[in-house]
Amino acid sequence: MKKIKSILAVSLIVLLVLSCNKEDETVQTNQESLKVTPEVLSKIKSLSLNTTDVQVIKNTNLDGTTEDAFLIEGDIVITQDQLDKMDLHGGITTEQYRTTNLVSAPRTIRVVGLTGTGTSALSTNMRNGLQAAINRYNNLGLSINFTLTFSSSTSGANIVVRRQTGSAGGVAGFPSGGNPYNSVTLYSGLDSYSTNVNAHVAAHEIGHCIGLRHTDWFSRQSCGQNSNEGTAGVGAIQIPGTPSGYDATSYMLACFNSSVTGAFNANDITALNYLY
Repeated sequence: MKKIKSILAVSLIVLLVLSCNKEDETVQTNQESLKVTPEVLSKIKSLSLNTTDVQVIKNTNLDGTTEDAFLIEGDIVITQDQLDKMDLHGGITTEQYRTTNLVSAPRTIRVVGLTGTGTSALSTNMRNGLQAAINRYNNLGLSINFTLTFSSSTSGANIVVRRQTGSAGGVAGFPSGGNPYNSVTLYSGLDSYSTNVNAHVAAHEIGHCIGLRHTDWFSRQSCGQNSNEGTAGVGAIQIPGTPSGYDATSYMLACFNSSVTGAFNANDITALNYLY
């Protein structure tokens, strides 16, 4: 997540506005890098994802290998292959947005928070925040539930939560093949923030892993921006019981502030119960 550099008018009184992308993410320029072409932007827009500031990054996989990928909306990693395979198919895309790809349910999702002496080990604040986030999901009684283990081993994990150097925030991706995205990266800037902020970011990134997108994907209003992409795309269907307008306290807003509690609001809970 990246600290917003100027104070902009937003609907919340904030202590600090942060966006969900790593600060100064380096764009790869070698000949084999992906390119943000008009065709790529058209595909991204067709999926009702915001096309503002799409970047090409070198993404580090859990096995240590790297690959070029697109960074979309600041904290969503999508490879070219994943982008090619994604389609809305009339999926729900309004309010508490989701992708077409969801996690197959019912099932238990095994989460491992990395520990140990390496740089990928979670800080105490991150561990406490992750535990709080998992508890909040499990307290909803959804058709998916989570187990959480803190370990230096990733064996058997469906989602591995790790730490990397960077400004406060995190990054994740969308499900594929009925499985959650396999990793959440929390950046070291979170170490100086409260357990509540860490819980919020962990829950937000896990939300992406199970198929949720940013509530304000079309405008990034929570970031003080107005990159309006228009209404939701093909087959847009509003989740029953959720508002069609901007939801200022959703945990899936593109940007967060330092006073967030990590809690789901009533609309988030309605959306999660509808989907799972």
